[in-house]
Amino acid sequence: MALGFLGLGVMGRPMAANLVAAGHDLVAWTRSGVPLAGAETASGPAEVFERAGIVFLMLANGEAIDSVIGPHVAGRIGVHMGTTSPEYSAGLGERIRGHGGRYVEAPVSGSKGPAEAGQLVAMLAGEEQDLAAVRPLMSPMCRQTFDCGPVPNALLMKLAVNTFLISMVTGLAEAFHFAEGHGLDPGTLRAVLDAGPMASYVSRGKAGMLAEREFPVQASIRDVHYNNRLIVEAARAGMPLLEVCRELFAEAEEQGHGAEDMAAVIRAMTARSGRGTPSGNSRTAAGSAGGAAPPS
Repeated sequence: MALGFLGLGVMGRPMAANLVAAGHDLVAWTRSGVPLAGAETASGPAEVFERAGIVFLMLANGEAIDSVIGPHVAGRIGVHMGTTSPEYSAGLGERIRGHGGRYVEAPVSGSKGPAEAGQLVAMLAGEEQDLAAVRPLMSPMCRQTFDCGPVPNALLMKLAVNTFLISMVTGLAEAFHFAEGHGLDPGTLRAVLDAGPMASYVSRGKAGMLAEREFPVQASIRDVHYNNRLIVEAARAGMPLLEVCRELFAEAEEQGHGAEDMAAVIRAMTARSGRGTPSGNSRTAAGSAGGAAPPS
């Protein structure tokens, strides 16, 4: 049978396109109605499940996922690749199994660029027979997959990964905020960081945005704020660093920067310091990527 894909947003569209490029027959549906080249467009979620044996879900949140789940999932494997609370995911698995379907968690680490390049990292959880069916299908989208045990361990692992990502990027933004306050050249700071031991794919990309004050979306302020909230809510102990990050991302979103990349959290820092808006172009997702991103 064909594969199915629900959710062709900033992340989902390139992920689905990579499945098509790998030669898979794909049936897709998205609320936007914008078709995916090489895939067949279904009239709705039920048709995707009717025509596909395995359906990938890259939807924005639990509400969006709930709207596509029903009796039509019987006999199918639903693969949840987005980011929701672990409790929601466990309940989703129960509902799908209650309808006679099967369930795999497969949240991914990465943003738009890695999604386009097929370089995401997936965390898998579920029954072994279901994982065996899904695991080989991940290679067009992901460079590595990791088995995490039973549901909802993959979502818990994703939140652990995002804890590092959010704190790292927030710290990077604060380094540029500090440099700005002392009149240092942001291009030189970027070059020093890129040459140093802390440099990574993420730091190099975000440092470029911060130096140029342009924030085309890879992972949006809005979505990172959502993920940050999930982490704090799921924690069994205090998360003092992520609590501060959550406040900053909330402020950046309230200031109207929700569709910009997460590196634009520097705008909240600048507003707090009373220095006004950082100089330079404030290019938003709408002007650079065609709309707001779904969760990463």
